[in-house]
Amino acid sequence: MLAIIDYGLGNLGSVVNAFRYLDVEVVLTADKEDILAAEGIILPGVGAFGEGMKNLRKRNLDKVVINSVQKGKPLLGICLGLQLLFSSSEEDPDIKGLDLIKGRVKKFDEQNISKIPHIGWNQIELTDNDPLFKGLKKPRNFYFVHSYYVVPQNNQFSLGKTIYSSEKFTSVVRKNNIWGIQCHPEKSSKTGLKFLQNFSEVVK
Repeated sequence: MLAIIDYGLGNLGSVVNAFRYLDVEVVLTADKEDILAAEGIILPGVGAFGEGMKNLRKRNLDKVVINSVQKGKPLLGICLGLQLLFSSSEEDPDIKGLDLIKGRVKKFDEQNISKIPHIGWNQIELTDNDPLFKGLKKPRNFYFVHSYYVVPQNNQFSLGKTIYSSEKFTSVVRKNNIWGIQCHPEKSSKTGLKFLQNFSEVVK
């Protein structure tokens, strides 16, 4: 079973529906016991970094996620969920992130990019092979909606890159049992569904 963390933000229903379409057992939950009992964790989300962290902390879910990951449980962060894995964000600089991956979240530079947010289909170029991309041939097109992107302190955790206008940003990260992806695989047709299925198989 996978636990999809409900912290009051984002398109949780579409993530749940995607896994159920794949016949993967999931539970949408804010309950500590459910998360501890799950084989893997999904941290989705749409919205602001600060509000996301406040909601996690208000429900004491930040500690549950950190402790679970430290014990080796697989975690996948999606969109805002990816950004919350990092230390801090320009969006809410006074609020600390989960700090599971050292680094920060930056906003696209409005002087270099005419259209923010980045919305639509775009490609992910991998810097290394990974089981979550098994069976996904080039071009790996996913659906993006975001104004901020992650900058890992250690570039070795940058698993995939995407080019948007003049920016080449990290769109996928991996650190041991932690994965994060900036796009929305649950909205990315067959490619996204295959990605989510691969995560469920890694968890087994």
